[in-house]
Amino acid sequence: MRIGMSSSCFYPEETEASLRRIGEAGAKTAEIFFNSPGELHGDLLRELCAIRDGYGMEIVSVHPFMSFTEGFWLFSEYERRFRDSLDFYPRFFEAAEALGAHLFVLHGAKSLKIEPERYAERLAQLNERAKPFGVQVAHENVVYYVGEHPAFMQKLQAELGDDFAMVLDLKQAGRAGVDPFAFIDAVGDSIVHVHASDRDASHDCMPPGKGEFPFRRLFDALEGRGYKGKYLIELYRHNFRDERDLTEAQRFLRQTLGED
Repeated sequence: MRIGMSSSCFYPEETEASLRRIGEAGAKTAEIFFNSPGELHGDLLRELCAIRDGYGMEIVSVHPFMSFTEGFWLFSEYERRFRDSLDFYPRFFEAAEALGAHLFVLHGAKSLKIEPERYAERLAQLNERAKPFGVQVAHENVVYYVGEHPAFMQKLQAELGDDFAMVLDLKQAGRAGVDPFAFIDAVGDSIVHVHASDRDASHDCMPPGKGEFPFRRLFDALEGRGYKGKYLIELYRHNFRDERDLTEAQRFLRQTLGED
């Protein structure tokens, strides 16, 4: 299954309850958005694995709860803090490995405090720490962050080559005033994951199939660049009524993609 959803759809429900609701909505592919350090190990992590197995789901990606501080930890001018962070982030990679996830979604920095080349070098070092766990760090386009513009993603791709990976978030592109297809044109070969949502003239985040976004064009554009990844519905809790909306959105995407 290439269509699924993120546990963030049900925030602020606890992560294990959110994952269970994903299973109840019929999704077989999921992303887990961690919300607390305790979810990275022990009983809570085992519970997440059990829910995954109980519903026969594939967890393809994880999202850290530290996104809003990544500029502080990873991309500031204070070198020691960055070195210390390389010992902290493997906690997420270990949890991802336990869940079977191969992608770690990174927001990056809100502002560029260091040179782009140094930013890319640090991203590369973080990715090297992830590789032994079978995990790839993938930089997301997020509004008000440096990755909101295709030009910055191009710089990272130029510096990192095949080690650069990107998560394309449709709603974040819209909120930044950027056409999502501009990212495909700029770095389409490096896009490994998609956060899917719909939109219209009045709403910037809706269940797929409820708005006007050209999903068939999106699928064709990405497939034309060799895309083999997933399309995960990522909404906020106020963007849909109940699981029926999510079930319908999955069906719409599967039919548009040609999976049904």
